[in-house]
Amino acid sequence: MSDRRGTFINGILFVGLCIIWGSSFILIKEGIAHLSAYQVATIRILSAGLVLLPVAIRQWKNIPANKLGYVFLSGLLGSFFPAYLFCLAETKIDSSLAGFLNSLTPIFTIFIGLLFFGQVFQMHKLMGVLIALCGMLVLLFAKGNVSMQFFSYASFALIATILYGLNINLVGRHLHETPSLAVVAVSFALLLLPCFIILWATGYFSLPLANRQVLFSSGASALLGIMGTAVATILFYVLIKRSGGLFASMVTYGIPFIALTWGLLDGETINSWQIAGLVIILLGVYVTTRKKAK
Repeated sequence: MSDRRGTFINGILFVGLCIIWGSSFILIKEGIAHLSAYQVATIRILSAGLVLLPVAIRQWKNIPANKLGYVFLSGLLGSFFPAYLFCLAETKIDSSLAGFLNSLTPIFTIFIGLLFFGQVFQMHKLMGVLIALCGMLVLLFAKGNVSMQFFSYASFALIATILYGLNINLVGRHLHETPSLAVVAVSFALLLLPCFIILWATGYFSLPLANRQVLFSSGASALLGIMGTAVATILFYVLIKRSGGLFASMVTYGIPFIALTWGLLDGETINSWQIAGLVIILLGVYVTTRKKAK
């Protein structure tokens, strides 16, 4: 009975994470409707940092002094820069496409690990990377008549996923003995002051903050940080502890379909080639991350 209950709870956590992270891209879209991309990204990081601040205070003692630099760098690579890049990308590309491109994160994690972090080469990993990259090309050319502007803004999302992959390898190399939740919470705490400065510099506090549209976009941005970053991060580590990393990593497959659903509900057009590109990418992710049979 307890096993069934545990499996049920794991399933709830899994579905919840898919919904929360998959909804992040439509929240970005709602945020940039009446705020700048820089303001949306800053509010996202700031709100997540404030929610995680009590955790950071408790976990600070678990961060060795010689690792603080890596923790700060992890915050920049894994949260700060990607937040801005995805917001900039969605000023010109659909939220659903941004969600599709986000699914390339495991591919770039493996690719960067092979190239720069001495990860053991395995043929199935290389094949998976190549399959996913083919899917990415299908995805980018799916709409036809795409411009250089489209590619340049889509590249912001791609760079964000590359930074995610770099951060995962960095954490694995230099912070593997440091509690994951401590790394996340403290890295966000270290970003609080820069975020306040950026928000002031972008003129956010000079906006009519009581205006309904500004208030709505600010709320969407804050919800993005609170749920899509802070709460989701905690739930993810709970799921890893309960079910293991392999099951938790399967969230990668659910996120783009939630992003797709929100995109369709918001009036975005999705064609069969885009779906084909997504399926090819996820096939590449599966081939890359599967464990070889002994």
